[in-house]
Amino acid sequence: MRPMRDGRWPPEETSGRISEERPDLAASDSAIYRAVGSGSPDCGLPGHRKAARPLRHHGKRRHGKGGQERGGKVRMTHGISERPEETSSRSRTGDWEGNTVAGRRGGACLVTQVDRMSGCLVGGKAARKAHAEVNEVTERALEGEAVHTVTLDRGKELSDAEGLQEALGAPVYSCHPHHPWERGTNENTNGLLRDWFPKGESLDDVSDSEVQEAYDSLSRRPRKRLKWKCPGRSTTASRCTCSEDSP
Repeated sequence: MRPMRDGRWPPEETSGRISEERPDLAASDSAIYRAVGSGSPDCGLPGHRKAARPLRHHGKRRHGKGGQERGGKVRMTHGISERPEETSSRSRTGDWEGNTVAGRRGGACLVTQVDRMSGCLVGGKAARKAHAEVNEVTERALEGEAVHTVTLDRGKELSDAEGLQEALGAPVYSCHPHHPWERGTNENTNGLLRDWFPKGESLDDVSDSEVQEAYDSLSRRPRKRLKWKCPGRSTTASRCTCSEDSP
């Protein structure tokens, strides 16, 4: 149970990885939830109510589809309906989804770019939640990566899509307002980052190495769509790859 405890893997990912490495063992995610809740396994987690705290909970509220756009006018380069089929089908690496993870208001934020196929996470910390700083971190993070497309949220800090597109040499697409599921891989990854950086806490004093450690940990999680292999980075280049390695 060390990966679930130390690597912060949810029960489904733990179960999938066990079935990949030890097909002779039967450990469904439901069984892991029950065992953790009872405090019976030797997993280093307490039982009952305290055991639920390390596990992620779902059911975040979403904006209604008819909600008004209150973030101001964001100049788009391309709408999401214009994306090529290869991007939608996750048939290649190099199609990225991006957004920011806010810290305390007015302070630093995290910039995230997630590859749709592999789930590899790159990015870093920006001193302010402003488009110049966010673009700079994004460009630096994607340097050396395969970049076919980038799909962004409609926040003001991502409003310079035209400048980012020119810098990357790849088309940048914008989601519809209040449609986070259109970049669901990134949205889910940003939610996982809250295990390290809780909502409302300042990111100003968080070091770049702490941010990278969290990003690397998420990039080493096994993924169901990869048949429980882990996204990773090759040793010869900074390209995102699929790897058997785990934490």
